[in-house]
Amino acid sequence: MIRPYLRFASALTLVAFSLPVLQAAAQQDVPAAPAPAAVAPAPAAPAPALSYSLPQPNPANFTAALPTKETVNAFLQNSWGYDDSRVWEVWAIQKTTAEGVSRVTLLVNDKKGQQKPMPLDFYVMPDGKHIISLGESGMVLLPFGENPYKEFREMVEQRADGPYRGSASKDLEIVEFADFECPHCKEAQANMEKLAVDFPKARFVFQNFPLGNAQWKGSVPAAAYGVCVAKQGGSNAFFTYASAVFEGQEGLVSDDGVTLTLNSAVTKAGLEPAKIAECAATPATAATIEASRKLAGDLNVNKTPTLVINGRQLPANTPYDTIKQVILYQAKIDGIAAQ
Repeated sequence: MIRPYLRFASALTLVAFSLPVLQAAAQQDVPAAPAPAAVAPAPAAPAPALSYSLPQPNPANFTAALPTKETVNAFLQNSWGYDDSRVWEVWAIQKTTAEGVSRVTLLVNDKKGQQKPMPLDFYVMPDGKHIISLGESGMVLLPFGENPYKEFREMVEQRADGPYRGSASKDLEIVEFADFECPHCKEAQANMEKLAVDFPKARFVFQNFPLGNAQWKGSVPAAAYGVCVAKQGGSNAFFTYASAVFEGQEGLVSDDGVTLTLNSAVTKAGLEPAKIAECAATPATAATIEASRKLAGDLNVNKTPTLVINGRQLPANTPYDTIKQVILYQAKIDGIAAQ
């Protein structure tokens, strides 16, 4: 579910998963590759396959002092290093007419080199900590640097206070921002269950991010009930409640259906619906939900379901093997045991 009031997205949702998507979005001419060298006579024994390489950049295209090529490569390695099929070349780092703003151009491809290398531009802000690029929802602001997710990780550690399962330690913290009425969030629960089994050392936190409008009648009430279930019954009761709400999600489309669905989920969690309803109507509960929304906004989360893995984001309904690959890579970067 795309939030109309938040226009920022994570770098992973832009270009990290599939090169064909990147190629479809590119609007620039690709610099011509150098002409191939003459082919030597074939040796008697089979020669090893040559590794693919991108064309080399022109030094004249590096007119900005910052960021350095080393910083850009470190940023890309941090962001894309989980995918060992991808190759890139920093093609240009140029000054712009805006003081302190640099334009970075990349060439990106897969290691087989079966397709044309595609360009990708982004602009590094004067603080050296953020970039602006073009995403699905327009211009997007993203963290940048050799350790781009550090500040977001610290923010999550301090402010992600939803119910959790798994480890009490925050060394590997996986935060799910979700809306109980979002169909994609329901679909993502299969991934969440697998992750909980495969990563017993991780801490899985649920943060409410309800849309809440005339169309989504059950979004905010379900979040409010969930806050109170966690408060009165603890995290185990909450995850029983959450599973029941997602299972009965179709019932959230009408006022009567919302009441029946939520009361049934509360009962399954072993709590009294009347007490939960009373708690859900309090200003304190509304403030808890708003704080969770504010955290999502400060992290530039604009879609549900979104995972924040030690500060880095990706959609929770991404193919499971990719999510697992990203978690293992992020844990490696952070120097922690993931499993």
